[in-house]
Amino acid sequence: MSDTLLNRLVAERTEAHRRYNEALSAVDRAIQTLAEWPDPPPAYDEQKLPAINDAFTSLAEGMPQRPGGIGGAMFDSAWSVIKPVFDRQMAFNAAVVEHLNRNAVAHRQAHAALAQAIPALRDSFAALMTFESQLVQFLQTITPLADANYREINDAIEQLRTITNVAQRTAIAAQRASQGAHSAQGAQSAQGANGAQGAQAAVPTAEAAGYVGFEDRFRGSEDEIRSRQQDYVQYFAGQSDVLDVGCGRGEFLDLLREKGIRARGLDLNPEMVEVCKSRGLDVTSADAVSYLKSTADQSLGGLIAVQVVEHLKPAYLAEMLSLAYDKLAPGSRLVIETINPACWVAFFESFIRDLTHEKPIHPETLQYLLQANGFSDVEIVYRAPIAESGKLRRVTARPEHYGDTAQDPLTELVSSFNSNVDRLNGRLFSYQDYAAVATRP
Repeated sequence: MSDTLLNRLVAERTEAHRRYNEALSAVDRAIQTLAEWPDPPPAYDEQKLPAINDAFTSLAEGMPQRPGGIGGAMFDSAWSVIKPVFDRQMAFNAAVVEHLNRNAVAHRQAHAALAQAIPALRDSFAALMTFESQLVQFLQTITPLADANYREINDAIEQLRTITNVAQRTAIAAQRASQGAHSAQGAQSAQGANGAQGAQAAVPTAEAAGYVGFEDRFRGSEDEIRSRQQDYVQYFAGQSDVLDVGCGRGEFLDLLREKGIRARGLDLNPEMVEVCKSRGLDVTSADAVSYLKSTADQSLGGLIAVQVVEHLKPAYLAEMLSLAYDKLAPGSRLVIETINPACWVAFFESFIRDLTHEKPIHPETLQYLLQANGFSDVEIVYRAPIAESGKLRRVTARPEHYGDTAQDPLTELVSSFNSNVDRLNGRLFSYQDYAAVATRP
């Protein structure tokens, strides 16, 4: 996969990410707010309705009693005039009362419906707003999920580039073996220059004073470090101009000086550099790639990097190893110590504790990278074994006085358990560190 295609895919991913964030912001702004909902209207006033019904029926008792004699004639004359008026009034009253009674029922039903509908609508609208808010929260979780996927993709791209670089270096190593180092070094330098663009930015840095304190607390005292690094002195016996990359407080430089081996150190942390200089050690504040580029080919009598490579990005590490091959004299040694990620304790108690760690490196991976860059006799030396007290314990199948030696189900179960314990101890509680020791042919 070419860099042009990779860059285009990265640009497309960035643009899609931007559009998604804009759309998410628009959805977030569109979330509704809960308005003030009115209470149901008061119930229909039916207080006078019974009296109206009673008054209406009192008018419907029929014609008044007719008096006798001359009064009856006068009553008949008057009633013939008044009765039509009463009839019309009664018809009007009946229509009004019927209207009031009918609408009272409709108002009662409407009031009951509103009393149920308004709270239900209010609750439904509140639930809708809750859903909108949760939807936005869900959409917001997609961004970190996508970012995690992007990081995996970026790691895959980085590994792809590293594999490509390693393949190229493998071919160059083969050329060195068949054609000699001189012509191959020119090709290797050209390739390294193309692969090193922005490499210095890949070197991790830490707050100077803070990281000295971190080293003091977690890496161990100077005496402990000297004791652990003492074994590496043998690989540089009879050499001079040994380079200690990431020399830290200078413990290994002190050990070499005591043996009369001239050496110098590099460290990015100015506090560490000042500590070393105050003890008369030759230490420079620089990153490995930049420093090695300025060093003459085949001029170093050895190179050591203790607990450094786990801080480097893969492309930067590949370039550093390539440059180390160029700068080391034939027959000199390269020693690289790092955390053993195949050991559970080392990974979870050492690697992830340090925020400046970039990637764990499996022993077989580092061995292959060194071989691919032309180094020979690459040996993996495991160090810092987990104490027996820190491992899973086996169990005893039978008491020692138990005379019968025949196998029984309990014995077989214990044997199987112990076998699994041994396998887990080998995986989880083995060696906390390892060193790759290689020779520059």
